[in-house]
Amino acid sequence: MTDSVNDILEQLARRQPLTDIQADRIFNALLQGELGPAQAGAFLMGLRAKGEDSTDLAAGVRAGLEHARPIPGLSGVRIDTCGTGGDNACSFNCSTAVALFLAEMGYQVVKHGNRAVSSSCGSADVLEALGLPLDTEPDQVASRLAADKFVFLFAPAYHPAFRHIMPVRRELGIRTLFNLMGPLLNPARPTHQLIGVGDPAFLFIMGEALLLTGVERALVVHGTGGYDELTTFGPARCYIIKDGIMEKTAINPQKLGFERHAPEDVTVKDKDHAVGVMREILAGNGPKAMAEMAALNLAACLYLLEEGKTLIECAEMARAAVKKGVGSRVLHA
Repeated sequence: MTDSVNDILEQLARRQPLTDIQADRIFNALLQGELGPAQAGAFLMGLRAKGEDSTDLAAGVRAGLEHARPIPGLSGVRIDTCGTGGDNACSFNCSTAVALFLAEMGYQVVKHGNRAVSSSCGSADVLEALGLPLDTEPDQVASRLAADKFVFLFAPAYHPAFRHIMPVRRELGIRTLFNLMGPLLNPARPTHQLIGVGDPAFLFIMGEALLLTGVERALVVHGTGGYDELTTFGPARCYIIKDGIMEKTAINPQKLGFERHAPEDVTVKDKDHAVGVMREILAGNGPKAMAEMAALNLAACLYLLEEGKTLIECAEMARAAVKKGVGSRVLHA
């Protein structure tokens, strides 16, 4: 079995799976700029037509991290909250709010994100509006994290090799494997992760790929309503990764004491609305549906971080933290 680019493309055209060696070979060629636009487009379409699997995803993540800018000096427990996007829900920036609440509570947060792609306002957009820096250099990350407990890693700045694929993705204009790779490409290598997946068909392979990253504890979730985060609309389908083992589970927000709300209750109209709502939530106020959704996702993060605590106990901690709000130490870092 050969691993030349042309033969790999031919194999994908026949909808046959790739070996680890073949997947590593073509992803590295892609990120090194060795594929022309036609080859790159054919590769991404071939993967999708075949059906992306965990071998493809893990190889893409390995290549992406290998070509990312390295971050020196990190140690200790650190968490990221991120979704794949693509749920077209136009909901408020829940994962960003959760990240800031975690930092306020004293946990180290390495938030990896970008500007808006399919939402009204991306994590970078809202953090920029709040006055937090987007331009932290790799050698500044460890000291800033130690001092402030929060660092935002602007994805385009940490993944320069992605310039080779962005024009092709833009021209294709459809979902590709790179939409799934985003939450797995944090160069700060978080020890704990909450990852939301908008399409439940990819829950399992996202979990399998996470297992290969060496993460200590993680939750991969698909929320009721087709969301890439936990919602209060109903039970979520999940996989939990712990000690190198992945298990299927579910999270029912009503059993944790959260009211049932509707999707329209957490929708934002535009960037200004998203930023305004974020300020209210971080001040301990804001619409109840949004505050409860933030608390629910915060509870899931605390469950990962606080070994020995039940999810019900973590929900109580989360509600108290959201009610208290985020202070100036985090917001004016």
